[in-house]
Amino acid sequence: MKKTFSSLLLIFVSAWVIAQRADYRIIPLPKSVQTDTTQFFTLRSGMGIAYDAQNPQIAQNAAFLQQWVKEATGVELALTPSDPKAAVRLILGTQADKKSKKNRKKQQPQQLTPQQQESYTLTVGSGGIEIRGPLPEGIFRGVQTLRKSLPVKQLSSVELPFVQIADQPRFTYRGVLLDCGRHFFTVDVIKQFLDVMALHGCNQFHWHLTEDQGWRFEVKALPDLAVKGSVREKTVIGPGNHRIYDNVPYGGYYTQDECRDIVRYAAERYINVVPEIDMPGHMLSALHVFPNLGCLGGPYPVAPYWGVMRDVLCGGNPETLTFLKTVFGELCDVFPSPFIHIGGDECPKERWQKCPKCQAKIKELGLTSDPKDDGAGGRGSQDGKSAENKLQTYLNHEIEQFLASRGRSIIGWDEILSGGLTENAIVMSWRGTKGGIEAAKQHHRVIMSPNVYSYIDHPQLKDYSKQPQTTDSYQVSCSKIYSFEPLIPDQLTEEEQTCILGVQANLWTEHVAFPEHAFFQLLPRLGAMCEVQWCNPDQKNFESFKARLPQLQKLYDKLGVTYCRSIE
Repeated sequence: MKKTFSSLLLIFVSAWVIAQRADYRIIPLPKSVQTDTTQFFTLRSGMGIAYDAQNPQIAQNAAFLQQWVKEATGVELALTPSDPKAAVRLILGTQADKKSKKNRKKQQPQQLTPQQQESYTLTVGSGGIEIRGPLPEGIFRGVQTLRKSLPVKQLSSVELPFVQIADQPRFTYRGVLLDCGRHFFTVDVIKQFLDVMALHGCNQFHWHLTEDQGWRFEVKALPDLAVKGSVREKTVIGPGNHRIYDNVPYGGYYTQDECRDIVRYAAERYINVVPEIDMPGHMLSALHVFPNLGCLGGPYPVAPYWGVMRDVLCGGNPETLTFLKTVFGELCDVFPSPFIHIGGDECPKERWQKCPKCQAKIKELGLTSDPKDDGAGGRGSQDGKSAENKLQTYLNHEIEQFLASRGRSIIGWDEILSGGLTENAIVMSWRGTKGGIEAAKQHHRVIMSPNVYSYIDHPQLKDYSKQPQTTDSYQVSCSKIYSFEPLIPDQLTEEEQTCILGVQANLWTEHVAFPEHAFFQLLPRLGAMCEVQWCNPDQKNFESFKARLPQLQKLYDKLGVTYCRSIE
């Protein structure tokens, strides 16, 4: 009995000791991790973080590291920018820079690829912890890796095995969409959403700001647009096609100052905010305020239910372009993003086919339908180049040129292929991968976001009783997301594969009304998606992912976010 008790005590003590050690098997998995588990560096309260105090971005990274170490472990580090012997050192530069300086050789400035701009090395040795990157964003990624490697437990010290980590992302565009048109989320919730994105190495926040069900962006030249267009009289709450309403007015919009605050907060975490104004479809909230912009003249209520609406902006009305340029002009003033999303999806052409203004414009432009095309342009159809679809391309081109004058590129959903792509358009492929493949073959830039792999508004579990109500047509599980390969080597040449900028997960909110539900839908599926975005295919293993997930879930708990605890 005594021997058994001693053995149990030894096992308990050993487990307790191991629990105090860092573990570099994180999500997403770094490219290269070389660990020596026979040697350790001990991180204790009172130790310092050295950094270049003259660089505000590096100083911000140091403050983040100090905050995150304390939150996870209770270990309180000091900010000691001028201490070359500090236990933790954040260094701007590469290992090659370090070697050339040591050898006192001059080195030509290195031309960095987009992936290398986010690269970093993390070294733990007898002299402490060194995080080195060619740019501040690389150091930030390294700081996140250190954060995720630490035990999430209140401690007096942490043992870190000696390690050499070298890492950089696979894709430069690693996005997440949040739909705030269907349901409105506060600035504080969006900041929490951005914190979760940063934890997963994501760098593009696609902010869906307008919908048939609500206009969420303040346009100062058109003050009624947000004030009146953001409010619907009621919201459908019945399942399926049964339109049962709550009869409660619903609204909310973001002021331009609030948007700028979000942009600033995201930039501190090296996340670019990609705003979307969806046009010419999904515009009932705008038509409600400006009925003259519709083909029928209204009235147009802000939509209280979900779906694809027949009423869209009039493609032949010159006031439509004036309106859009006013909106996109102020959008550019607020959002510095190099990408502006113009939507372009689910725009039925029924009204345009019968509208005198649209038909007159089609005639003026000399647009004709290609053979064997009915021009319906309905939901999910990948139809040919009808005259009406070409009219949408004309609108896209006008907005593309307008945004190009402001130094921006447009992104559009893959329906923008239907009337022919404009010169520099980026295609976001959502109806499977077919649109992305077609665009890449035309040497257009592509973001892969196929619904069957990327739409996290769909259920993640087979058993509906274990999750809140969602879009219920098919399951998008963690394992399904994890299996996605964006480059599709059997259909794209190596040159065409270079057109794939990256991958995006989309959280649509028809059935997601509350923050807790939003995070439940997001997590841990974003963990699976971030390894698709960050890791090379030969690194990926779903069983390994599941084994590494509990450490990340502890950080979810620290952040106070809801998440699905079952993994399928």
